[in-house]
Amino acid sequence: MTMLTPLRTLALLCSALAVVACDGDGVQDITGTRPESRVRFFNFGVNAPAIHFYAGDDKVTATTSATGTESTGGITYGGVGSGGPYSLLDPGQYTFTGRIMATTDKGTPIASVTGDLARGGAYSVYVSGFYNSTTKQADGFIVPDDFPEEFDFSVAYVRFVNAISNAQPMQLTITDATAGTTLPVGDAVAYKAAGAFVAVPPSSYNLATRYAGATSDAIVRTNVGFLGGRVYTISARGDITITSTTATNRPFLDNTVNR
Repeated sequence: MTMLTPLRTLALLCSALAVVACDGDGVQDITGTRPESRVRFFNFGVNAPAIHFYAGDDKVTATTSATGTESTGGITYGGVGSGGPYSLLDPGQYTFTGRIMATTDKGTPIASVTGDLARGGAYSVYVSGFYNSTTKQADGFIVPDDFPEEFDFSVAYVRFVNAISNAQPMQLTITDATAGTTLPVGDAVAYKAAGAFVAVPPSSYNLATRYAGATSDAIVRTNVGFLGGRVYTISARGDITITSTTATNRPFLDNTVNR
């Protein structure tokens, strides 16, 4: 019989413990519900400076810096914090602020949003409306991201958020770019509100929002793809009075993947 040295015995024991930690089949189980709350951050304040978001005094978004010091760039208008993924926070009540990152007025909060995060919940925080360069203030709001935890992978899930302060309540419709069939995505949504997630067939769609009773579209966007098993938020941002098709602050339908 071959005798095992103490060092070899310890190595075998560690290997066995590693397998046990991975549920016996060597594959780590990551499908369980995460205990943290998930929050995502949008800078949709028209004319707003680059900002970062804070939960209380803790910074919860970041941008890459090549100098080793904090970047003064921040999240520019139309951007999503940390490139889109959710930040993980402990459940509880928070005051979220978007703060200026430039050297001038650095740290000044331009919007403040209070929210109560439930364990396992997902949320989106928006800086919205119009930034006032004199008062250094914009609007802000938070909405729950109540997408289903149990998925039907044969469909995509889509909802609409209205972040345009000078727009009336709008309803989002999607038209299949190939079949030509049109589907409503929930009901009309007022400013600072979110519609429900709606299951739609995977395809490429042309998007449009329209006021109640109107005969023409308020905002359009073409050729947006929705994949099965994915969750999407379509957010309206910008100035609804702008008619230019290239202006930065034109009304625009942003498409962001929730999951």
